Amino acid sequence: MSGPMVEKIDKDHSRFRQIIKGRIRSDLRRYVSHSDMIGKKGDRLISIPVPQIESPRFLYGPNQSGGVGQGDGKDGDPVDQDGQEGSSNAGNQPGAHLLEVEITLEELAKILGEELGLPNLRDKGQKNIIHYKNRYSSIRRIGPASLLHFRRTYKEALKRTIAIGTYNPQRPIIVPVKEDKRYRSFKTIVQPQRNAVIIYMMDVSGSMGNEQKEIVRTTSFWIDTWLKSQYDGIERRYIVHDAVAREVDEHTFYHTRESGGTIISSAYKLCMQLIEEQFDPSDWNIYPFHFSDGDNWSGGDTQECLKLLKEQILPKVNQFSYGQVESEYGSGQFIKDLDANLTDGGGLVTIKIANKDSILDAIKSFLKGGR
Repeated sequence: MSGPMVEKIDKDHSRFRQIIKGRIRSDLRRYVSHSDMIGKKGDRLISIPVPQIESPRFLYGPNQSGGVGQGDGKDGDPVDQDGQEGSSNAGNQPGAHLLEVEITLEELAKILGEELGLPNLRDKGQKNIIHYKNRYSSIRRIGPASLLHFRRTYKEALKRTIAIGTYNPQRPIIVPVKEDKRYRSFKTIVQPQRNAVIIYMMDVSGSMGNEQKEIVRTTSFWIDTWLKSQYDGIERRYIVHDAVAREVDEHTFYHTRESGGTIISSAYKLCMQLIEEQFDPSDWNIYPFHFSDGDNWSGGDTQECLKLLKEQILPKVNQFSYGQVESEYGSGQFIKDLDANLTDGGGLVTIKIANKDSILDAIKSFLKGGR
C-alpha cells in the first residue's frame, strides 16, 4: 500500500477517533451515570456504546450489480432489491444496533478532566517510592537471541559487504554473520515513583439498598479512572461496616449484603489503622472515600467520628471525601454534622448524591480541589 494512501487512512482514523471523543463529551453525564460499561472494562480498554455513528470500513460487492441511483426509475419507487413495501409487523431479522468502540482508560480520564475542568493533583508525599527500571540504552556484540537488534545487525552486515566488495546493488542480499550481530544492552536506573492509596469505606447496614451500592460502585470507577491518570501506582483498600468494620476484597465490597445498625466510627478507626501500619503519609498520597446514607447509631458516635477526623485522619491524608447516598431509610443527619463542625477547609469534602444523575456532580466536587 502506497505511502499517501496509508497517510490518508491514518488521517481518516484519527478523525473518526475525534468524532467518538466528541460524542462522549457531549453526552458525558449519561456515560458516567450508567454502570453497564464498567463490566466491559479490560486492563487498559473499555467498550463505549456510541449511537448514530458508522465505523469506517471497506464494503465489497459484485460488479455491475446496480444500486441506488442506477437504472430507470420514478419518484416514489421503493429502493429495496425486491421492490416490496416494508412491513410494520414484527420480524426475525437483525436490526440496527449501537456501535461499541474501544477507548483507553487514559483517553477516558482526559475527557473527564477536560469536561469537568479538573486540575492535576498536588503530590503531598515528602518523598517518592523508589522504583527500579531497566532501560535499553546501548549496544554490545554479545547477548541472548531475544535481545538481538535487527536494524543494527543489518547495518553492520551491509557495511561489511560494501567494505569487502561483495555488495551487489542489483541483487542486494545481505546475510549477517556472527561478527555482524549486535544486541541491545540495558542498565538499571532508579526512578522515583509517585504512589497513592485509595481507601474506600461503605456503610452496608440494612438501610443501604442495591441502588445505593450501585451508585457507590459507579462513582468509585470514575474516581479510580481519574486518579490512575495522576499517579504511577495506585493501591486500593476496601472497608465495609455496619456496627462493626472489616477490610474486604473488591468483589466483597461491591456485593456484600448486611443488615443491622450503623457505627461509622468503626470504619474510621480501621482506616486510621491501615494508614499507620501500611501507608506512611510521608511516602503516600492518601485518599479515603466514605459512602453512607447518613444514618449513624448515636450522636455520641458522631462526635467520636468528628474527633477521629479532626485529630488523626485529616492531618495525614490529601483529602477525605464523604458521599451521602440518599435512601428512604436513612436519616441523612451525618453530612449535616460534618458540615457544621469541620468547615475550616482542612481537606474534607462532602456532597449529597441523590441518584445516578448526580454522580458526575459528585465526581467534580471530590476532585476539583486538586489535592
